[in-house]
Amino acid sequence: MGADYNLSLPFFNAASKHPGRPVLYTDKGHWTYGELAKTAKRLAGRLAQEDGSGRVGILGTHSFEAYAGILATLCAGKTYVPLNLKWPEARIAELLRLLDLEALIVDANGAALLSEAVLAAAPPTIVVADAALSDYPELGDRAASFSAIDAIFLDRPVQRGPDDTAYILYTSGTTGMPKGVVIHNLGVSTYLAETRKWTRYSTEDRIAESCDITFDLTVHNMFLCWEAGASLHVLSPLDMMAPARFIRRNGITAWMSVPTLIGMMRRTGSLKPGIFPSLRISIFCGEPLPLSAARAWAEASPNGSVENIYGPTEGTVVCMRQTLTEPPAVTEERGILAIGTAYDSFEIAIFDDRQNRLPPGEAGEIALRGAQLAKGYFNAPEQAADRFRVIDGDRWYLTGDLGRLDDEGRFHHLGRTDNQVKLKGNRVELEEVEMHLREAAGSELSAVVAWPVEDGSAQGLVAFTVETGLDEKRIQERMARHLPGYMVPASVRFTDAMPRNNNGKIDRRALVAELDREAAEASAEAAQ
Repeated sequence: MGADYNLSLPFFNAASKHPGRPVLYTDKGHWTYGELAKTAKRLAGRLAQEDGSGRVGILGTHSFEAYAGILATLCAGKTYVPLNLKWPEARIAELLRLLDLEALIVDANGAALLSEAVLAAAPPTIVVADAALSDYPELGDRAASFSAIDAIFLDRPVQRGPDDTAYILYTSGTTGMPKGVVIHNLGVSTYLAETRKWTRYSTEDRIAESCDITFDLTVHNMFLCWEAGASLHVLSPLDMMAPARFIRRNGITAWMSVPTLIGMMRRTGSLKPGIFPSLRISIFCGEPLPLSAARAWAEASPNGSVENIYGPTEGTVVCMRQTLTEPPAVTEERGILAIGTAYDSFEIAIFDDRQNRLPPGEAGEIALRGAQLAKGYFNAPEQAADRFRVIDGDRWYLTGDLGRLDDEGRFHHLGRTDNQVKLKGNRVELEEVEMHLREAAGSELSAVVAWPVEDGSAQGLVAFTVETGLDEKRIQERMARHLPGYMVPASVRFTDAMPRNNNGKIDRRALVAELDREAAEASAEAAQ
């Protein structure tokens, strides 16, 4: 990449070529490239006046203001930092203090979170959606509206270097504060160059957006869409309940989501053969992709391909890909599609617990090396040093994912290292148990958690699945045909719907919290 690279530049180039083309559809309206570019350039002119950390927070999602804020931030030569609307007040305030932002861009939904505590930690410059000032007039003394921005248009994006930070994304984290993954321009430009080879988006594409802007898949959707002059179609919460109708109504050509959504659609009977003739490419990631789910989606989209991708946020969105073929490339012991082969820009290795490279066929930790690797974690050097290691003179990222390389050079995902638990003296991989649960229950909407955990050791396994007409005993009997007794869950819970986190994945922590709550209530009743 050249020294004048700016992540927003391809968008503005597309806007100058076809300003009247549609760029964005949400449940609040639709806009053209020219309209989005005009707002972004005016906001960029305002942000360019700021002088400080170079970081701008985006408190919003799935809105015209959020996307304009991202483009304006980049155009002004700054770093955008999406803030999760589902975080509690205390976490938002703490991160605002930690980030030392120059400005905060807020949409109508984000404005509801501007409590006294959050405002006390916020930067002096706050720009909010026009509608928010109508709903919250008290913000008028503290914030300016989009329409009231008084600034000269920034006609051309500010030049940025390869090592300059493009964005910081906060991962959910299992305990404590989330980690802020710092991604530089070189990482993003390398990712886009590798990914456009196989996505091949054009002005005719209509790309669905099902993810929150705090999820790095939006980097894929936004910037590949905009550089191609395509249109981005954002699903509302209501659309997420009926995605089949959304795809058909909008003639979506490119889809990306977590595999959980396939299971949800199969359960409701909305995933039928041939139902999505407009889809030419469907991408799944974030969770293991069961082969049965991949084939069901392929039957529903007969004119398109099904892609399984892999990549941690620390590796800038994606670093491996596997297309569904017949015969399929399957991870046999999991019943899932393989994660495939590495991008040309990456070296992938399987390491043992001492970071020695393992040969094909042996399982170990997946490690990544390449230009797409993040700079590290924001203001967390110790955490960065733990995951980003210099090994034999090269900088690697240890993913925490278990994997295996086969003799054909294809990688297989074998679960998380933190999903390995000790149970009655035996090491158990929860993903392996879940694979057998899915087969026994006849549903992809299934999960297994270790519970209760005492002194760091699991005392048992609990399974959760949606109702399929089978009772607990039958499911356990089916699992016992393939698993030793200690790996068969002692309890199978049935639910109408699986809890999902902000990224659409099954929320296993919510399942554990439910079990803890029930146990606490039972203990309280017994003590009465």
